[in-house]
Amino acid sequence: MRLDQITRVIRAAALTPIPNAPDIVLGILDLQGDVIPVINLRKRFRLPERDIGCDDHFVVARTGRLALALHVDSTEGVCEQPAGGLVPADDIVMGTEFLAGVTRTAEGLVLIHDLDTLLFAEEEKQIRAALESA
Repeated sequence: MRLDQITRVIRAAALTPIPNAPDIVLGILDLQGDVIPVINLRKRFRLPERDIGCDDHFVVARTGRLALALHVDSTEGVCEQPAGGLVPADDIVMGTEFLAGVTRTAEGLVLIHDLDTLLFAEEEKQIRAALESA
């Protein structure tokens, strides 16, 4: 994801379950008075799921429409890309609607996720409704 979308990275904390939210929502987090839904990226990308661990992190970010946190196993740091270094994901593999593009580093390829397409429209609507009733 782009750095300008990230607000901060925090250590994982206990979450409050939220009824009627889509199944990719792990719960909500009270972050200094702001209620933030936490998204399960493993479920979104059909990866094996696991419980939130003590060393996990939440990446607090903002899409064009919604503040949210992403549960991640770890964070590595910021990766600067050279001008023109981002290759559109569809140029590599079709059907990669969650990716803004791909860039190369010395360690290998880095997938840049598009937060604005991470949630389906219906999921976003369900999250907003669940937050309003919470």
